[in-house]
Amino acid sequence: MNSQSFAGLLGAIVASIVMVVAVAYGPIGQYGKPAKPASVQQSAPVQVQPVPAAPAPRGPVIREVPN
Repeated sequence: MNSQSFAGLLGAIVASIVMVVAVAYGPIGQYGKPAKPASVQQSAPVQVQPVPAAPAPRGPVIREVPN
């Protein structure tokens, strides 16, 4: 058994361990996970207060500088 075949065998063993751990912790992303239910709140109408308007942007401050 030369070093290349030993490295290939060791790589296959490590790859299979990584795949088993990945399957044990569950799939990545939305696949296999239950869909999140839409939260709809219909208990009581909520009165939303209007947001005050932002103040007008002020320009740069220009000061008279003596020469």
